[in-house]
Amino acid sequence: MDSPWSIGGQILLHFTLLSLMAIGGGVVALSPEMMRFMTETHQWVSHQVFVEAFTLAQVAPGPNFLFATIVGYRAAGVIGAAAATVALVGPPSLLAVLALRYGNRLVDQSFGTRVRLAVLPLSIGMMAATSWSLTLMAVQTVTQIGLFAAAVAVLVWTRLNPLWLIAVGGVLGALKIV
Repeated sequence: MDSPWSIGGQILLHFTLLSLMAIGGGVVALSPEMMRFMTETHQWVSHQVFVEAFTLAQVAPGPNFLFATIVGYRAAGVIGAAAATVALVGPPSLLAVLALRYGNRLVDQSFGTRVRLAVLPLSIGMMAATSWSLTLMAVQTVTQIGLFAAAVAVLVWTRLNPLWLIAVGGVLGALKIV
């Protein structure tokens, strides 16, 4: 079994590389790769733990990337949590500071427009992959499939606030219906 320092180092390296690709959709768009790395490649946490951490981070106030901190903690304690958090916050923060400091000197406005247009399909694709991966993990029974389809229909065809669907899901879960 790997030590917490070894696991934390692997999390730090892998999540740092991923955070540098988190454009547009943010780190959440990279959660399928994080899930594969943590659950399948290394088996440090179960799929269930990953999905629960992701869900908790989405409904809790604050940054939605905190699921990585929770998963890092479950994998390697405080060292894993710190590694995951530093890896996801550090590199993008450094890039933002460098872009603010030197961006106007290095590129013209048309280049920035071209980059934004090129990154848009990437962001949409990463968000679609995230949605697909999490759906495959969370929706497994006939009841869950029906509730998922109903929730998607409500979101697509009404203007109902998604928080109501989250509340209904929470109640159904508490009642052990799903």
